[in-house]
Amino acid sequence: MTAPSSNVLELSSLPARLQRFDRLMGLDLGTKTIGLALSDVERGLASPLDTIARVKFSQDADRLLAQAARFDVAAFVIGLPLNMDGTEGPRAQSTRAFVRAMAQKTATPFIFWDERLSTAAVTRELIAQDVSRAKRAAVVDRMAAAYILQGALDRLRALSSS
Repeated sequence: MTAPSSNVLELSSLPARLQRFDRLMGLDLGTKTIGLALSDVERGLASPLDTIARVKFSQDADRLLAQAARFDVAAFVIGLPLNMDGTEGPRAQSTRAFVRAMAQKTATPFIFWDERLSTAAVTRELIAQDVSRAKRAAVVDRMAAAYILQGALDRLRALSSS
């Protein structure tokens, strides 16, 4: 396991760093796309925002940071694709490498969030709503980002009420 990057935080340490109306951005990092979601200013609700088609790291990072600046994002919540047994495989290692590379471009902190089955859960919900395969493909990444971010927002709320 690699040493934690200075811009990676535990979720429990985030509230002390946030201002009253700071927003969080959720990320679903895929090999072909990056799904983006945004919290409301009260940090109660995550909404799908955008999907970035991946080209190369520098362009992907610039687009991501432009969206973050547009909404004055205080922290990123990025899905960490763990194996079902909780171990980290190549996709999790790739996600950690992405965050390490992003640390060279931004001081905005990252929070890792267990994203096991997030895309599957979103896809099942879209199928249940009878959304066509083409429309599912267009929205699944940003909806998965919202699913990831909503889980973190719910946990933040639980932390603040305990």
